[in-house]
Amino acid sequence: MTAKKGQYAWTATVGEKGQIVIPKQARDLFGIKPGDTLILFGDAERGIAIPPKSAFAELFGAAFDGKDDEVK
Repeated sequence: MTAKKGQYAWTATVGEKGQIVIPKQARDLFGIKPGDTLILFGDAERGIAIPPKSAFAELFGAAFDGKDDEVK
């Protein structure tokens, strides 16, 4: 099995409290530091995705694109 450039695979073990440890290589690659908040997306058929924090602004913008209503 050959991965495409920029694609990686890691494993993580779920602990008794439901916590996982993100592998160091992944934390370094995506700049994940202690105390960071991550967003998880889930799809019952496709699984769980944890996008890099650099994608948050784009995802937020896409979710609210075209909304002219103000929060009051």
